[in-house]
Amino acid sequence: MIDELRKIGLSDLEARCYLVLHEVPNISGYEVAKKVSVSRSNVYAALRSLTDKGMCRAVEAEPVLYGAVPIEQLVRLLKTDFEQTAHTLLEQLQSPPRKSASFYNWQGDKALETTIRRLLSNADKSIVADIWAEDVSWFEESLLEAERRGVAVTVISTGECHTRLKHVLVHRRSEGWKYLEPRRFSILCDSRSALIGSFGKSLKLSALETDHPSVVELLQNGFYHDVIMDRIERDFGNQLAEKYGEHYDKIINPYREILE
Repeated sequence: MIDELRKIGLSDLEARCYLVLHEVPNISGYEVAKKVSVSRSNVYAALRSLTDKGMCRAVEAEPVLYGAVPIEQLVRLLKTDFEQTAHTLLEQLQSPPRKSASFYNWQGDKALETTIRRLLSNADKSIVADIWAEDVSWFEESLLEAERRGVAVTVISTGECHTRLKHVLVHRRSEGWKYLEPRRFSILCDSRSALIGSFGKSLKLSALETDHPSVVELLQNGFYHDVIMDRIERDFGNQLAEKYGEHYDKIINPYREILE
């Protein structure tokens, strides 16, 4: 819980003191210092700071006793403050109109994880994610949160995957797919924001974020193709395999030398 408390503006020592106050109501600063194993002067400074922040209350006694403000009250206060601040920012700092589409390059695990969470958390209506089964874990929690908000989430999984997500279409993989490098992924949010990248051991993790209409249209068309093929294969899978091969090899093979 220390990390969560630090995210709302507490120092490490303030967070430790708050947890002690949360567990033991009406406790002296001396007792708090004993429990956190920190000097009394530093603990008293932390308690004063917590009091100033409205996160603990002091009971005038001899000695002074401290108690934590209930966490549910703090959370409601923080939500209210955040909503007011967010409203002010959105009202006062309206984004200027853009004259052209943008392209942003993200590199590294942390940057990519943050970008994925940002895009998915800002989706209002729809998310389409095209991901290899091995990489679903990168996206799953943020996609589940979007589902809980009422966003229509569809995952196109290359290979069978185990997930709690509701709407998953699975692409079958031939034996040769396991040797492919890299593993491409794409996300399309509200048909306006796109993220395209690759996972793979031999590649530095990177992705391209864009709102370019041509890229958005490309991902939309890919999604429509996947949905159509999923329905056709479920209805006519045996006939298709007999006529065109297990993985449409009879159609694709003449083009392999051109494309590979």
